[in-house]
Amino acid sequence: MKKQMLLLAVLLFLVSGIARSSVYIKYYNTDSKTYTWDVKIAGTMTKVEFGGSRTSTVTIQGGASDCIIYTPCGEIKLTNDVKITIKNGCITIG
Repeated sequence: MKKQMLLLAVLLFLVSGIARSSVYIKYYNTDSKTYTWDVKIAGTMTKVEFGGSRTSTVTIQGGASDCIIYTPCGEIKLTNDVKITIKNGCITIG
């Protein structure tokens, strides 16, 4: 019985860690245009929207702490709690 309880506790701990995994992005979009780009996180494709002419944040929910955003300027890999700038439809880190 104790073995089963321990196994269940470990399983719940692992599942809760996956559920909380996400990528938190702080961004500054210098363009007046709002961009919606495809994102891959933990093997799953989704979309993310960056509002125009603003400084804001966005959280991409998924089972990982890094993601790949597909922009017209190419793919960019981002990790959790990153700061980016969007200018002329391209992302730069920092």
